[in-house]
Formats: sequence, structure tokens, C-alpha cells
Amino acid sequence: MVPSRRVVITGLGVATPIGIGIQAFWEGLLEKRCGVTRTEAFDPSGMPCQISGALPPFKLGDVIPKSYRKSVKVMSRDIMVAVICAYYAARDAGLNTKCIVDRQEAVGPPNVESSRFGANIGAGLVCADLTELAGALSTATDENGRFDAKRWGREGMGNLTPLWLLKFLPNMLACHVTIVHDAQAPSNTITCGEASSHLAIGEAFRTILRGDADVCICGGAESKMSPMASIRPYLQGQITTEHNETPQRACQPFGANRTGHVPAEGGGLVIVESLEHARARDARIYAELVGFGAGSNTKSWSKADPTGSGMILALQKALNDAGSNAEKIDLIGPFAAATVEHDAAEMKAWDEVFGSRLEKVHALTSRGAVGNNGAGSGAIDFAAMTMALSRNTIPPSINTDDLDPACRLRFVQNDPIDADVAEAISMGVALSGGQSAALVLRRFEE
Repeated sequence: MVPSRRVVITGLGVATPIGIGIQAFWEGLLEKRCGVTRTEAFDPSGMPCQISGALPPFKLGDVIPKSYRKSVKVMSRDIMVAVICAYYAARDAGLNTKCIVDRQEAVGPPNVESSRFGANIGAGLVCADLTELAGALSTATDENGRFDAKRWGREGMGNLTPLWLLKFLPNMLACHVTIVHDAQAPSNTITCGEASSHLAIGEAFRTILRGDADVCICGGAESKMSPMASIRPYLQGQITTEHNETPQRACQPFGANRTGHVPAEGGGLVIVESLEHARARDARIYAELVGFGAGSNTKSWSKADPTGSGMILALQKALNDAGSNAEKIDLIGPFAAATVEHDAAEMKAWDEVFGSRLEKVHALTSRGAVGNNGAGSGAIDFAAMTMALSRNTIPPSINTDDLDPACRLRFVQNDPIDADVAEAISMGVALSGGQSAALVLRRFEE
């Protein structure tokens, strides 16, 4: 551990249903855009929930070197989202990584040493391409149309490409990002649902503090634009099925009439680096990352703990780690699942840790605008909080105009407001698994 080290945020790369790139996303928040629409990635007519949050159109050729384009054939949608976020994060940070240099976009010589460049990326349960898989399965049935394991081994598997599995391993998000940008320092993949991004950023924070890297790209990405990605949360009662005709009102964080979240895709990758490294390359600094804490729901893997104990622990640890307390926080970033039980449990946690301070602090959530992006949710939230702190501006949180009477969080509901934000705290919570993590941001001062 190197106690004197300071960790700063220098780059934000996001891909969300309301915009790709931090500027487009930020403008979307300020303008109260909603990215939830009727699902077009597949025919949703047989699904209870027929809406989702899809990314705007993109071309991978715009974010990777020409020499890497053959690898696109072994990228799942989740991997593609991560690769997009990585490019925008590096560009936003002014990092001349291998990707930026190979694309001939670098201004000046390389300014990051690959052996000191790490990665921590959160990933979800990457769903197989149903069309591709069904085609292979159809060749492995018996004369009655039933699946035959022997035929699958003898014939069916041969209809999948030899590298097929590489598209669906969760660690492949980090694999492609680190190869494209030549990040050779410690790398890790975290698969803890919606808490993954916060945990990944927290681990990167620790990696830099102890001196094992100077720069880390961290966050998470996931695509839930698949029937397979929706079925489990639907069976657990987490997805709304009541807003197929009113998609823009579907996800209502802490709402009095909330009925669940909306499946979506997206993510964010953040560049964090030691202050010394950022100064040496004259980087623009958004904010300083000063605290990290984590906790777990030990009562149930599938249901929220009504006491919020794991979330309370995460918040308290993060504040203690930052040498801060509730009185110093100016902006709160709740996870805001929009399910009845998870929002109620999260409200217990904020009440316990912040008490009467909640009446004086604003809150910000993008959940109503972008839906539930799985492992990418936390990084999107973290990017929004970072921008709010950096710009001293708090955007509206859409669909928070009719809050549950038990909710004491102060969301901005109409126009953006100017606010003096010196410290902020953001929390991510896994809806299945129960992990939670919190991060504390502070205005950068020399």
C-alpha cells in the first residue's frame, strides 16, 4: 500500500440508450430523454414485457483498429458494448493507448506504459445467440423431434464454429479491451450483477493505491436485449409488464406505483489513474476517487433484505474509507431498482446512514431514462455522478414525479439545477446475489 497516493478520474466512456459517449449521455440527462421503447432486437409479441432500452446504432469499425476487425466475429453484444466504452474512455482521457495510436488518432507520443495499465471490468451472464444455437440444436433431434444428446455430440456441435464459446465467456469483455488497448497490468472480471461496475471501479482504486498500476480502465457492460436475459428477472418479479403501451413511463425509481425495471443494454468504462501520472501528462481531471466500500445480503440470494444491512455496510465503509461522513455529502446516487422490495430495502439503508441529512441533499438516478443495464448500470450511474460533481449541475431524474411516501430522496424533476457539489456517493446493488458497493467522489483540489 502506498498511503500517499491519490486516485483521480480522467476519462469517462459510456454507451447508453440515450447516447453513446459522455457528452451525448450528459446532454440526454439534461434534456430528460428516455431511451426505453418497444423492443426491436427480437419479436417481443410473446413476451410479458415488450419494451427495453437499446443502444443507438453504432459501428465497431469506428472504435477499433483495422487490424482487429476480424475479431468482431467472436464478439457477443456485451463485448461490443465494452469495446465501445473503452474507446470513448481512452479518447476522453486523452490517453494514447495502442488502439488510439493504431487508429492514427493520437496527438503526440504514447503516454501510458502498458505494463502499468490495468483493467477491471464487470460482466453479466452473456446470453447465447438463440438463432445460432437453435440452428445447431435442430440438427441434434431424434425422429420424434426430441433433443438427442448423442446426436448433439456427434452432429449438432459441429454446426457451431470452433470459437463459438469465446463469444459468451464473461471474461472476454476484459480480454478484448486489454488486447485492443494493450493494458498489461493486473486485470480482473467481476460478475456480481448490477453491483459489478462499482466493485470493478473499487478494485481498480485499490490497485492504484497499492502501487500495482498507474492507470486502470474499469467499469462494466452488459446487454439484456435477449429473451434469455429477461426470463430469470421476469420469473423473480423484477421486470415491469404493465407499460408495454407507455414505455417512457415504465421504469419509476422509488415510485408510488413502481412495478419493476426495464431490461436494457449499455455500460461505462472509466479511466482512473494516480494523481502523479495524471499530472505528468497534463490530464484533465474530473474528480478524485476517495472511498470504496462493499457489503452483502446474507439473508437471501434472490430477495432484498428488508433491513438493508448489506447496503448500510457498503455506505458506511465507503464513507469511512474516504475520511468523510453523511454531513459532508452533497449528492447521492442510489441504485434505484424500481422494484417494490429492492427500493424499500435501499431506502432503509439511506435512512440509516444519512438520517435527517437526506432532507438537505439532492439525489440523482438515470434508471428511468436508461433502464436496467445489468453489470453496466453502476458505471453509467458513476459517470453521471462524476459529471454532476465536475459541472456543479444536477440533471433531472425522470419518472420520479410520483414518489412512494416512504422515499425521502430529493430528486430533481424538472429542469437541471446549479449546485455546489463537493462530495458525492454512488451505490450499486445486485438484484440477484445481494452484493452492494459504494464509491465516494470528491471535488479535485491541489
